[in-house]
Amino acid sequence: MSSPKILINQSVAILCDGNNIERSIHEQSKSTNTMVNFDKLIPKLLNGRGLNRLIYFREGQNISSKLAERLHQQYYGSVVPCHKSADIPLSIKATQLAPKVDTLIIMSGDSDYVELVRHLKSEGVRVEIAAVQQTTAKILIEEADYFHPITGEDWFTYTPQRMERSRYRPPAGVLAVGLT
Repeated sequence: MSSPKILINQSVAILCDGNNIERSIHEQSKSTNTMVNFDKLIPKLLNGRGLNRLIYFREGQNISSKLAERLHQQYYGSVVPCHKSADIPLSIKATQLAPKVDTLIIMSGDSDYVELVRHLKSEGVRVEIAAVQQTTAKILIEEADYFHPITGEDWFTYTPQRMERSRYRPPAGVLAVGLT
């Protein structure tokens, strides 16, 4: 007789240092047109656990509205533009979320997060790191409770579409007022 399967209900927050993950993927793929495939990666990271928050931190104002819209629609996620690096805003949000979740997954390989990982663990939060292994600081992997390698299976390469200048042409019989 086998013992019954025990289901553990965990609440998980995923905080992504977008610039770090993007740089790592570009370095490994040798292409700047390569992005995280969140539709593949998020279910893999959660592994049946419940998603509490998904926040994508990115330096600068040049953030794809399509990415923001997709993360919101699929995961109720949000994109947070950062003035400089994502380190401080991500760390602040992680400490704010710590009492509200069982597990925090930090998507970054940056050793700057080692002290944050130590602090969160001291607060009783399980901390997992998801990053491209070749570009992840070994000490960060060692400090984490678990490491999820982000591999080529977790990203995709896109072909940028050229924006063509087109003139609006109203259907036959429609008067176009105010168009030049």
